[in-house]
Amino acid sequence: MLNKLIPRRQVNSIYDLALDELWNEGIRGIITDLDNTLVGARVPLATPELVKWLDYLQSLGFKVVIVSNNNETRVSTFAKPLNVPYIHNACKPSVQSFSKAMEWMGLKPEQIAVLGDQMLTDVLGGNRMGLYTILVQPISLVDEGFFTRINRRLEKAARALMKK
Repeated sequence: MLNKLIPRRQVNSIYDLALDELWNEGIRGIITDLDNTLVGARVPLATPELVKWLDYLQSLGFKVVIVSNNNETRVSTFAKPLNVPYIHNACKPSVQSFSKAMEWMGLKPEQIAVLGDQMLTDVLGGNRMGLYTILVQPISLVDEGFFTRINRRLEKAARALMKK
């Protein structure tokens, strides 16, 4: 079970991703979390830097879907101005939302990377589907919700077990 919590890569920020390397490894689609992966949990809209990054990502040929456990209002308000498809109330690490995003992209599991800031939702869900998982350091730990704070404690315990 613990091996399902281990990402293929870890980066400090989405901006640290070597997109050319991902492309050369056959990655053509990106399923990304929203809160604390793309922007802070309380930031309502994309920053200019993020808009530029998403435009660049898509200009390279990557398909992008936002998959978030957050509610429809939060996710749609963020994603619609970007013209990025999204899935809200995703219930990650459940595989249904990952499957739906894969179907929308028309790609195989080995062609898709998952970006997210949580091992117990993003990494576990992506690994269960055989996707290329990338753990991003959370943008902010200040405004996280109740369940995310619990997940962070569980992740800390899991990391300690993995070190042994």
